[in-house]
Amino acid sequence: MPSASDRPTLSVILPVRNAEDTLASAIGSIIGQTFSAWELIIADDGSTDASSEIADRFAQTDRRIRVLRLPAAGIVAALNEAIAAARGEFIARMDADDVSRSDRLARQVALLKEKPAVGVVSCLVNFGGNRSASRGYAEHVAWLNSIRTSEAIETSRFIESPVAHPSVVFKRELIQSHGGYHAGDFPEDYELWLRWMDAGIRFAKVEAELLTWNDSPGRLSRTGSRYATDAFYRIKCHYLRRWLARNVPPERPIWLWGAGRVTRKRFRSLEKEHGRFHGFVDIHPGKVGVMIQGRPVVAPEDVPPDAFLLVAVGTRGMRNEIKDFLESNGRQEGRDFLCAA
Repeated sequence: MPSASDRPTLSVILPVRNAEDTLASAIGSIIGQTFSAWELIIADDGSTDASSEIADRFAQTDRRIRVLRLPAAGIVAALNEAIAAARGEFIARMDADDVSRSDRLARQVALLKEKPAVGVVSCLVNFGGNRSASRGYAEHVAWLNSIRTSEAIETSRFIESPVAHPSVVFKRELIQSHGGYHAGDFPEDYELWLRWMDAGIRFAKVEAELLTWNDSPGRLSRTGSRYATDAFYRIKCHYLRRWLARNVPPERPIWLWGAGRVTRKRFRSLEKEHGRFHGFVDIHPGKVGVMIQGRPVVAPEDVPPDAFLLVAVGTRGMRNEIKDFLESNGRQEGRDFLCAA
């Protein structure tokens, strides 16, 4: 049994299932870190290819590497098993098809130590894929890399997940205080970030590309049903309701920017929990001036001054134009409006 003095500062948890083509590169990028006080826990989630043999081969040559052989129960179970086995003060995520830059762990641990009020540190990521074939994914990475400050992470959390899952390092104590990964019909990482931020946990980023986030065809975010758009909106609306209840007085009317049927459907669960929107904002001439389900649709220039606006326009360029319009009219993000799509 290792003594307390042998205990690593940081535990890297790496779930794997059938990643024989990329696993060695992922492990090698951890072995090559300039920060050496780590352990790597590889949670083999029932692999049927050579992944377990590859992991064992590395474990035999580096005592900091441990392999957990698990039945195929999914990534949430694998993550939680790895965390339960971890001994470090900090927990770092890593995926079997990604590559960490050699200074990644050193810089993230340093930021956590420099800023005790921060509980989770991410970083910028390098898009590892074909930008032409995966334009949407590349645009998502560009958006992620534009969200750099703690304040931006906070206000952007209801648009999409503001941090890449395999890019984070967090304090182990957060698991003990606020719980680990939950299984359900939702993205496990996004739910965890929303739950922790809802509890007041502060996030930060190292402003450097410290991880290559590879866009492989088998990536769970592409194939799993809990990563579908509707799943994102269900969990988003649950925590958005809690945010609105804390930050928007009940007497202040909430308007939804976006009167389309799809937009209204995505936020229906929020209305059921929080109460009906007072009205809608739209620029489409066929919608402005009409009533939808007994509520008015108005043009942007006719939004009541006391309205709190939930901007549900998902197009990134249009969303930025809306933010610029609102801010030029004296409205402040987080106080008078929030982007949520």
